[in-house]
Amino acid sequence: MTPPLREAKDRHSRGCRRPGQALVFIAICVVCVAGAAGYAWWRVQVAQSVAMPEIASIPITQVAATNLPDAVDADEANETDEVAAPADEAAAKTDVAASPEASAIRPYMMFRSTALGETYGRVSLAYLDALNEPRNVTPLSCDRVYFAVDHGICLAAKRGILTTYGASIFDQEFNILYTFPLAGIPSRARLSPDGRLAAMTVFVSGHSYAGGDFSTRTSVVDTVTGQIVIEDLEKLKVTRDGAPFKGKDFNFWGITFTRDGKEFYATLATGGRFFMVKADLQTFDARIVHDDVECPSLSPDNKRVAFKRRVALGDGFGRFIWKIYVLDLETGEETEMSAETRNVDDQVEWLDNDHIIYALPDDEVNATAATNTWVIARDGSGAPSLLMPFAFSPAIVR
Repeated sequence: MTPPLREAKDRHSRGCRRPGQALVFIAICVVCVAGAAGYAWWRVQVAQSVAMPEIASIPITQVAATNLPDAVDADEANETDEVAAPADEAAAKTDVAASPEASAIRPYMMFRSTALGETYGRVSLAYLDALNEPRNVTPLSCDRVYFAVDHGICLAAKRGILTTYGASIFDQEFNILYTFPLAGIPSRARLSPDGRLAAMTVFVSGHSYAGGDFSTRTSVVDTVTGQIVIEDLEKLKVTRDGAPFKGKDFNFWGITFTRDGKEFYATLATGGRFFMVKADLQTFDARIVHDDVECPSLSPDNKRVAFKRRVALGDGFGRFIWKIYVLDLETGEETEMSAETRNVDDQVEWLDNDHIIYALPDDEVNATAATNTWVIARDGSGAPSLLMPFAFSPAIVR
């Protein structure tokens, strides 16, 4: 009897003496490599065929600025976000960076670039009177960004073996002032008009508002002191028609601050219904002021609120899309942006008192990666028009 080890060696030797099998294997490998290379070449050609925006060689204002990280370090992220961590003053400096210092002279839009390539995810700037000119790219990378006066907030994910999430408060020269670990996926970000307060919403569970299994956490921080003003909006005392209103399933999101920074509006979801609350930042009292509102956004003059609303498709499957409406706070009259027939899952921004802007996926490039910012008149007249290609999370700075 041949020993097992000897038999295995004999089989291996016999297999090695069959050159035809080796050649077939090599041929298959060559075909696979060639196929992968061909696919990669095709993707490059598709990307290059899309008209990408230019990058400005000279930023809006040349100043030294901190090169901001994508998010806080992994060991900083945890379930509690009550303590702000001062930024490292010894962080590396860039040679030049775009700065919002000139905002008082020349209004501009800050946004997250979604152009495929090296600027993807980078915070960028463009003058409102020259949106077709090359955009100015900053050192900051964010999933959500917002800015007002002299402070900004950046929500970002740091992806790796363990993905963590963080928020950064930065100044007008993009120096990090404070960082906060976040308990979930970044969703919404807003600042008060004076830049003193920043609001952030994350998904603690779930990935979107479309499903019924999500849970949110919305907090407010002081951008100057780094202190938490409201750890979680679920601690608000809510009333409806003068009576206490409570629910174990309360979820809040989509804060928009009043012009004086003393109050804010937000969405409250409970029992499958959606309400707009108005809250006082001194007393932490909130009252329901309107039904069926998601992601409110106050106009600069504080006279109107633009928001999104779920509208059933009537297809028998219970599906819906979000449509944009504008609410007149004095009269209670609602105006539907009926000319916009697409699904607008965004907290809209006001370009001015008469126009609103919002982001939509770019179907021609990649619906999951590239987005464009559109504009439409708040009175519902006229069709939407493209304001800025490859732009997401816009903030108008004046």
